[in-house]
Amino acid sequence: MIIQANSAVINRGLVDSLWVEVEKGIISALSPGLHRAPHIVVTGTLIPGFIDIHCHGGGGHYFSASSDDEIRAVISSHRALGTTGVMASLVTESIEDLKRQIARLVPFFHRNEIIGIHLEGPYLSHAQCGAHEPSLLREPDLDQIKELVALGDGAIAMITIAPELRGAPESITYIASQRVKVALGHTNADFKQAAVGANAGATVVTHFMNAMNKELSSDSFSAFILADERLMPELILDGHHLPFQVATDILKAIGSRCILISDAMAAAGSIDGDYTIGKLPVIVKDGIARLAHNKKLAGSTLSISQAFNNAIKHCGISLVDAVALSSTNPAKALSITDRGSIAVGMRADLLSYDSATQGITLVNSSE
Repeated sequence: MIIQANSAVINRGLVDSLWVEVEKGIISALSPGLHRAPHIVVTGTLIPGFIDIHCHGGGGHYFSASSDDEIRAVISSHRALGTTGVMASLVTESIEDLKRQIARLVPFFHRNEIIGIHLEGPYLSHAQCGAHEPSLLREPDLDQIKELVALGDGAIAMITIAPELRGAPESITYIASQRVKVALGHTNADFKQAAVGANAGATVVTHFMNAMNKELSSDSFSAFILADERLMPELILDGHHLPFQVATDILKAIGSRCILISDAMAAAGSIDGDYTIGKLPVIVKDGIARLAHNKKLAGSTLSISQAFNNAIKHCGISLVDAVALSSTNPAKALSITDRGSIAVGMRADLLSYDSATQGITLVNSSE
């Protein structure tokens, strides 16, 4: 298959007029100029599919659902908006419930329908629990973690841990040794405790500036994140979790290592109304999800396409940099080497971006 594009984001740059050859879903050649008989002509700018490394649900459903059809509905709802690689994130539940959810998701990973499983809990701070049920939080237990990782059969790609908890450093070291990424998050840690987590092997920060101390004093957690280049912070770019001006300042300072995430709950791509996160009731009004009992934010209703457009429209990010935030950096964060950019040997997960309308459409490279 030959795909002709007027322009494309290639190797962190914007190039004019090229065609892409695709064989069995893999990019086999990139050539400048015009092909005489392309199968598809992309009038917008060709960009790689989005990768979401933190997503709980969408289309009215959750990745924690007991039905395979509901899980597929989550995947489809985000794929329709350009997310061609999605992580199944699970909130804090009882260990037995988590085991069942992991076991249900493993086949989706082995069929390449998801890029992995993210355990956002239960190893989180009570003081910064956010939309996680406080009674189910616990300190990291190495034997328990080993059991969960083994049950995942290679599917568990990331675990969020508060680094100040007893047992956290040893657990982070073990998890990292298993080629599973550790994210620091839902934490009341200070600068030194953040350093302990990073030195133990953590490489990602779960939704930076949310569910953590936001102060930027010299001894704060957030100050360490800004200073340490080993860490890739996630950003929920919806204007609610992060005011756009704050996001703009963060991106100016450390944008080269940031990652756009959705942190989407079930209402993403669906309607306002009553939902739950785990066992906690949630009310979604005007597209904003809040816990019913205390009105705290409870995930988002974002898609990565919306976050991508917000980065360009509200934060002044270039198209090339927005692609890095939404595709290249997420792939790097998870050490995924078959997607995240347009290059020979990569999956042909491709989108067309219209700068005039900010419209994003999937390019069907399977025909």
